[in-house]
Amino acid sequence: MTQDNNLKRILMIEDEPDIRTVAEVALEQIDECQPQLIVLDVMMPGMDGPATLKAIRLLPGYAETPAVFMTAKVQSYLAQGAAGVMPKPFDPLTLADQIREIWNEACTIG
Repeated sequence: MTQDNNLKRILMIEDEPDIRTVAEVALEQIDECQPQLIVLDVMMPGMDGPATLKAIRLLPGYAETPAVFMTAKVQSYLAQGAAGVMPKPFDPLTLADQIREIWNEACTIG
């Protein structure tokens, strides 16, 4: 069986006003998106990134979906189940390349 490494659907959970998706709404709508990769802000009001990832991991079909944390305070989030950690602030011009690199590594491992 051939694995398709083309990344088509990313769920971005972030509290920045331009791209805001709060964790609770993302959890309700995750099946509509069926993401191949999840990008989460670590520090959000209400449910934070690590708590959101734990909740996502309990949903049927998402236990192995690669996840990437974004944070202004780079810490050891890989141990919490993230496929990668991107420091904030990030350069929007290189964000796609960073995500693609993490995605390719996750596909190689998984």
